[in-house]
Amino acid sequence: LRGPAQEEAVFATLDRALTKGPDPSTSTRVLSGLAKRHALEGALFALSWHEMNNYYLGVNQYNAVIDACAKTGMWTTALHLCSVMGQREVELDTITFNTAITSCERAGEWEKALQLLSVMALGKTELSTSTCSAAVSACDRGGKSEMAQQLFREMAQGKLELDTITFNAAISSFEKSREW
Repeated sequence: LRGPAQEEAVFATLDRALTKGPDPSTSTRVLSGLAKRHALEGALFALSWHEMNNYYLGVNQYNAVIDACAKTGMWTTALHLCSVMGQREVELDTITFNTAITSCERAGEWEKALQLLSVMALGKTELSTSTCSAAVSACDRGGKSEMAQQLFREMAQGKLELDTITFNAAISSFEKSREW
């Protein structure tokens, strides 16, 4: 379904799901289901529907829609939603940053990925292996092998655990810079 038909289906699902009153867990399930189907338009419609009806929107609901953005290559929309969260005083968590950085990584937007990583590091959100691995991959994809290697070294020296994804991104960057 696309366009008005998708909006009608989302509205009907939301209406059925929320007939007993606003329930954050139901909202999250609906939005996550749309994200899994790569249905960004439906997820954005559902998000605005929640806003229009003054239903609770917290970090989990926004994360579900940001996930849909990442899955559909809409990194600018993901970043916009992060900004909206800040404006509405919804605290961004590790999942928010992981998903937004992954969205930037997939689009080759290494600078935006590093900006998000910096915001995360300066704030009170805990850095994760997944987040840093996505930033290493973003730098590698963006042709910034030296930056990817620097991040990898910082991860290796820090308290973050290195995983297969991290090593693969680092190997790729070392290989591209011929420092292997």
